[in-house]
Amino acid sequence: MKTQRLLLTTIAASAMASSFALAEDWPQWGRNQSKNLYSPEKGIPHEFKPGDFKRGTEEVDMATTENVKWVAKLGSQAYGNTTVSNGKVYIGTNNESPRDPKHKGDRGVVYCFDEKTGEFLWQLVVPKLGAGKVSDWEYLGICSSPSVEGNRIYVVSNRCEVLCLDAEGFSNGNDGPFKDEAEYMAGAGNPPIEVGPTDADIIWVFDMRELGVFPHNIASSSVVIAGDTVFATTSNGQDWSHLNIPSPFAPCLVALNKNTGKLLGEEVSGISKNLMHCNWSSPAFGKVNGREMVFFGAGDGFTYAFDPKPVAGEDDIMKLKEIWKYDGVPEKYKQKDGKPIKYPLADGPSEIISTPVFYKNRVYVAIGQDPEHGEGVGMLSCIDATKEGDISTNGAVWTYDKINRTISTVSIDPETELLFVCDYSGFLYCLDAETGKEHWIYDMKAHMWSSTLVADGKVFLGDEDGDFVILEASKGKKVLNEVNFGAPIYSSPIVANGVLYVGTQTHLYAIAK
Repeated sequence: MKTQRLLLTTIAASAMASSFALAEDWPQWGRNQSKNLYSPEKGIPHEFKPGDFKRGTEEVDMATTENVKWVAKLGSQAYGNTTVSNGKVYIGTNNESPRDPKHKGDRGVVYCFDEKTGEFLWQLVVPKLGAGKVSDWEYLGICSSPSVEGNRIYVVSNRCEVLCLDAEGFSNGNDGPFKDEAEYMAGAGNPPIEVGPTDADIIWVFDMRELGVFPHNIASSSVVIAGDTVFATTSNGQDWSHLNIPSPFAPCLVALNKNTGKLLGEEVSGISKNLMHCNWSSPAFGKVNGREMVFFGAGDGFTYAFDPKPVAGEDDIMKLKEIWKYDGVPEKYKQKDGKPIKYPLADGPSEIISTPVFYKNRVYVAIGQDPEHGEGVGMLSCIDATKEGDISTNGAVWTYDKINRTISTVSIDPETELLFVCDYSGFLYCLDAETGKEHWIYDMKAHMWSSTLVADGKVFLGDEDGDFVILEASKGKKVLNEVNFGAPIYSSPIVANGVLYVGTQTHLYAIAK
């Protein structure tokens, strides 16, 4: 009997140790540099109840929840995706549920919560640009997902800036060379605020508009960090007329020193003069046969691979050297009966808003448009990343044209080699990552802005109606559960340290057994 008990105890301890070994942070959009929305963690619950609100309030009655660890109130809109690192949870939102009365009005906000309890720790508050909808759309807040490395957080603000923050906020003093937090968070023309322990400590700020960038609607991408370099999308785009590009020579991708914020280099591939609307895609990073590359889905419909080490170019500009580019828009979307199809017609061309995913020397990316433009034709491409030059005609390993326009990023399960992706029309697709073979399609019956998450043999996905579905990550279509959160879900779910995080427009839910 003692031997049996010892054996059972050993097995249980081994299982627990294995579970803990798989537990890990989710410190950036896409979990790591590849941007593949996959987690190796196990034991993630698919049965839970988000609970009901207390009558007349926006507070969730925890007694009505099931398998919910905590719930945090966000603003009135939240598009930024959750990141988790070193015991803290970060998410972008707006200021419509003010945590501090000194921060008034429409602002971009990043909240920092305690990972265990959901307790509010500190916030970054960013004033509006003052340009209206054309460059800083009202109440969108901060749409960028914070990227965390050590005790530093990197985020793109609604003001078209890249900021580096201290993970401890102002609770441990004012670190770094930037000392103007009181004036910065107050906004131009307002008296400085009194900075306290629940405010952000800004280490440095780089204003991408100094490069001539004209952000369209909102600067929304998330950065990728490689070595000592931060790569960020500028969101350069059209003006209010949607006919003119104010800055056709401004860069769409920049490289900054992560310690100082100094500009190291920029793309000079001519993307801006050929863009269709804006550049909102986030960059990815990977090594192709040992060669480092930055991957970028651009506003001209091309996916690019750049050398991450800037080199001297003309006019003393340090440039990111282009390794290859691939046109993700097929010719049948560009012309009909010998005549060009105008953007943004439903059967016409699109840019790239989703993030390129790097997996086994291939890049997976789909084309799409601003959801305001509605539904339309799409294309998902699997690109051979080992090639060089313009690989538009010979770079595709496979393509899939049943997908419609999408702003969503793919998820690839390395355990099954299955790829999952959704489109704005509301369809979820399961394909073979190697061949592009279709296994099944699931209709969510609602528009989708978020991306799929694959973890624990399951696919997690939320839609605009607030429905959250969990399916088996297998070749057979099987729904495990569907839950309604009572508010639209525009951000993507993530998993960190055994907890599933689901962000709605108004609340962040931490779900665990």
